[in-house]
Amino acid sequence: MGATNAAKVFLGKAVSARELATTREVVATYRGLSRMELAATVCELLGWMRGSGRPKARECREWLENLEAAGELTLPQKRTGRPVGSKTSIPAESQPGGAQEVTGSAGDLGPIRVERITDGAGRLRFRELIGHHHYLGYRVPYGAQLRYLVLSSRRVREELGCLLFSSAAWRLAPRDQWIGWDDSTRSRNLAQVVCNSRFLILPWVRVKNLASTILSRAMGVLAADWREVYGVEPLLVETFVDESRFTGTCYRAANWIELGSTTGRGRMDRRTERKGMAPKRIFVYPLRRDSRRRLVEG
Repeated sequence: MGATNAAKVFLGKAVSARELATTREVVATYRGLSRMELAATVCELLGWMRGSGRPKARECREWLENLEAAGELTLPQKRTGRPVGSKTSIPAESQPGGAQEVTGSAGDLGPIRVERITDGAGRLRFRELIGHHHYLGYRVPYGAQLRYLVLSSRRVREELGCLLFSSAAWRLAPRDQWIGWDDSTRSRNLAQVVCNSRFLILPWVRVKNLASTILSRAMGVLAADWREVYGVEPLLVETFVDESRFTGTCYRAANWIELGSTTGRGRMDRRTERKGMAPKRIFVYPLRRDSRRRLVEG
């Protein structure tokens, strides 16, 4: 079998033209990701998972490198790092029991600052806060991702919470119907949708209207930051709210649009095979007035 044909077989199974096209699209779109991050993203989209539910990322990375050797695509330069989606150690709390209680109104805190994390110390702090205080915990995200720390302007480095934005769900019927997507259009334009996959207000922060204020500030910086890092202009942000824990009031107050509920298959299920996830409410936020039109026509 020739090199090109061999590259189009993954673990003994022929790769379809559509799967290969999706792979090329992921690699071309997310130039800022490492090879392992690209491999994990491809596995999630194509359903290449182990029995444990983990992606076959290492095998997929080798397959991507075979595709590159065959001239089918061009990968980023190799770099070392922790595989995405893997469990990771959570730093011990630097302030066991929490910091000093923060109360009042959002206006009392001065302008809320939503700062993108770009250094190792910031990533470590983000992991600590999410790992100890978010009900879903911390896991290395799949695909494209931006992390933010939320700060007040009242005191030096007074932390209020964290935000994580990452790659959008592959298939989401209420969202796709609202936009007007068919399968081919969704595949072509999905990179312009971003998911707000973590939102944490620290448990000792009890400030009225703070959550909706943070969301508004975040929407003001996200598009430029995402374009700077990934070279893609995001047009829509989505998120999922666990009805057993939250009502989504802050998203409604920040003018997000409620679209319905997930089916319980998991946000990256492409083949409609993954069951057992709790249904969640779906909210979206257009970053431009013409976002829906551009997502259909782009």
